[in-house]
Amino acid sequence: MVKSEGPVDGVTHDASGADPQDGLLTLDELTSRVGLTVRTVRFYTSRGLVPPPIRRGRSGYYSAVHIARIELVLELQSHGFTLSAIERYVAGIPADATPEDIALARTMLAPWQSDLPVEMDREQLERKAGRALSAEDVATLQALGVLRIRGASYLVASNQLAIGIRLLELGFPREVAVAAAAVYQEHGEQMAKELYEVINDQLAPLYDDAATSEHFREIMERLKPLSVGGLVTAYESAVARAARNPRRR
Repeated sequence: MVKSEGPVDGVTHDASGADPQDGLLTLDELTSRVGLTVRTVRFYTSRGLVPPPIRRGRSGYYSAVHIARIELVLELQSHGFTLSAIERYVAGIPADATPEDIALARTMLAPWQSDLPVEMDREQLERKAGRALSAEDVATLQALGVLRIRGASYLVASNQLAIGIRLLELGFPREVAVAAAAVYQEHGEQMAKELYEVINDQLAPLYDDAATSEHFREIMERLKPLSVGGLVTAYESAVARAARNPRRR
């Protein structure tokens, strides 16, 4: 018989009536799986780093999504990110992200990616920008990926803000930023899917239990900067080719 956690505030409810043995874990099983204490898992949940457990009657259970998100938090901690930085990073991951999506984000996390978004109010944003910002300016910066709106505040990529402000000064149109963002989104998702398939189908099977293999993890760590470098090189080459052969209307 599975051990009940008892009522838990904020627990995700599921009225499907599915069998608790459908791949779900109890809290004790989860902590054993990820190597954390019950207290730590509940702390992560209270800070929004991990979703609440799934309710089945009076018991709470955990899925592959919970495991993937915990592993992402641990990966961020291993890179030296503070709790507040981890919270900002996790806030940017869609609520409906699959375990595969989260695992890929963790796998491709670059060791040097420490300049995470900074939360600012409007006054702080304009002070950092060095100028007043209209609604159109903010919308353009949002389309450029320089900031995201969260409630009444902004999550700002501070290392990119000066670039975005300069583009505003040069009259960069919002519609172009929106169109470019759509291209990044479409091709980024396709690239992520194909890269995941290559890693999952061709690389992982070469190692026993790749999910926990230290050998495999080291290979992925070594591969990250080369993957990012290869992507940048391919992009620069493509842009250079396009610039040499502009399309005439």
